Amino acid sequence: MAKFDEYNIPLKGLKADSQDFEFNLDNQYFKKIDSPEVQQGNVKAKVTVVKKTTLFELSFYLDGVIQIPCNRCLDDMNQPIQYKEKLQVKFGENFSEEGDIVIVPESDGAINIAWFLYEFIVLNIPIKHVHAPGECNKTMVTKLKKHITRQKNADDDDVEDIVFDDDDDISIEDTATDPRWDGLQNILENN
Repeated sequence: MAKFDEYNIPLKGLKADSQDFEFNLDNQYFKKIDSPEVQQGNVKAKVTVVKKTTLFELSFYLDGVIQIPCNRCLDDMNQPIQYKEKLQVKFGENFSEEGDIVIVPESDGAINIAWFLYEFIVLNIPIKHVHAPGECNKTMVTKLKKHITRQKNADDDDVEDIVFDDDDDISIEDTATDPRWDGLQNILENN
C-alpha cells in the first residue's frame, strides 16, 4: 500500500450525485508529506464530491491547528487553519492541471488529494506569523533587543531606529532623512 492511498477519492465508483469524505490530518500525515513548512498539526478535512455532467466538483473544508515556528522568537506556535476551496476534476488521458481544472486518467478512476490538502494548508499560513503579544520566548526577545536596537549618535546618519514596545512588537521609526532623498520626494510631489 502506498503511503497516500488513504487519500484517494474514487470518482468512477461514486454511488450518488454527492458524497462526503472526511480526513484527519495529524502529525503522521505531515511526516509523510515531509515538507519543511509544516511538520505538525491536527486539521480536520471534509471533502464533498458533487458529480456533474462533464466533471466532478470537490469542495474542501479545512479546520484545525498547525504548529509553525514564530517569525520573531523561532519557538513553535499554534496557527489556526480555517479554509474553503473548490477544485474541478475531469477524466482524460494523463494527469495534468489546466487552469482551475485537474485532469485525472480515466483508467485510474480516482484522484489522490493528499498534496492538494497540504497546499491548501500552506497557502493559509499568513506571511507574518508571530506569537500573540507577550507570548514570545523572553530570552530570544531580550537578545533581539540587544542586537537590533540602535542608538543614535550626534554624528550618526541613521535613517531609522528599530524599537521594541512592551508587548514585544518591533516597529521602525523614522528619525532623520538624507536631504538628497527629500529632493527626490519633491519631484514626485510636483508631478
